[in-house]
Amino acid sequence: MIRRYNPRMYTPQAGIFALGTSSHAYLEFDALDATKHDEFAAKLAAIHEPRTTTGGVNFVIGFRPELWRKLTPGDIPTDVKGFNAPINGIEGFAMPATQHDAVVWLSGSAYDVLFDMARDVIRDLDGLAKLADETASWPYRHVRDLTGFIDGSENPSLLDAPAAALIPEGTPGAAGSILLLQKWVHKSAEWEALPVERQEKIMGRLKLDSTEIEDKPEDSHVARTDQDDFGKVFRRNMPYGGVQDHGTMFVGFTCEQQRLAKMLDSMAGLVNGTRDALTRFTTPLTGSYYFVPSVESLRRLRPDEAAS
Repeated sequence: MIRRYNPRMYTPQAGIFALGTSSHAYLEFDALDATKHDEFAAKLAAIHEPRTTTGGVNFVIGFRPELWRKLTPGDIPTDVKGFNAPINGIEGFAMPATQHDAVVWLSGSAYDVLFDMARDVIRDLDGLAKLADETASWPYRHVRDLTGFIDGSENPSLLDAPAAALIPEGTPGAAGSILLLQKWVHKSAEWEALPVERQEKIMGRLKLDSTEIEDKPEDSHVARTDQDDFGKVFRRNMPYGGVQDHGTMFVGFTCEQQRLAKMLDSMAGLVNGTRDALTRFTTPLTGSYYFVPSVESLRRLRPDEAAS
């Protein structure tokens, strides 16, 4: 059957699926004045790629779910909410809630272009929002994170990723996505002191090629985050930091927030009383959920579109 283009269909933000970029910057903002949320959102919606021949920039713009619901009622699933309270797990483990009002994630092939664009975004929001958190990140050994293991082994292919990441057509927030953004700092010295075999049991995968261990421990990272149990998500994790202070930016997109929320609960030991062993070697520093609206929904926030 031939599917013809439907002009009423919504379009996801392209940066969600823009793989292969070598430089990233995450800018999280807090609005300064609740009476100017419309102006704040309009400035974010007006962001566009720079005109340059030295390398393009992809961007993803997301909003605190409660803020987006206020701006555009009915254009977000009713059950989506911000990371408004910490997750208090077993054995004193906790994931902090550091929810902000908006995020702009920039990615591209050259950090100098990202640097200039990030400064432009911050300048454009001057007087409307403050930069609450800024993180730069980069790939490590092509597909590995700073534990030395391959990251994203269960990620769906680009062909299947939209089904996992995007809210379906005909439902509130169509072509939008729910983004979980967390910064995890690694206890690198403790991790690297472990024998490889112990690392593999903690991960639930072999270090060389990421083959899943058949009889993996119940507290392994794979067992505690099994997407066959919780549902598929599309991950765009990246390493961040310097030589002495570094870790992973968890960047996860999903069409259903509960997939990510239940996964975090499982890691914290709140599902079956078993805590993810990897959380003994990495600590969450931040936690925010953002709604990433469709291109059409963003465009409607622009003053020129609203006036037409």
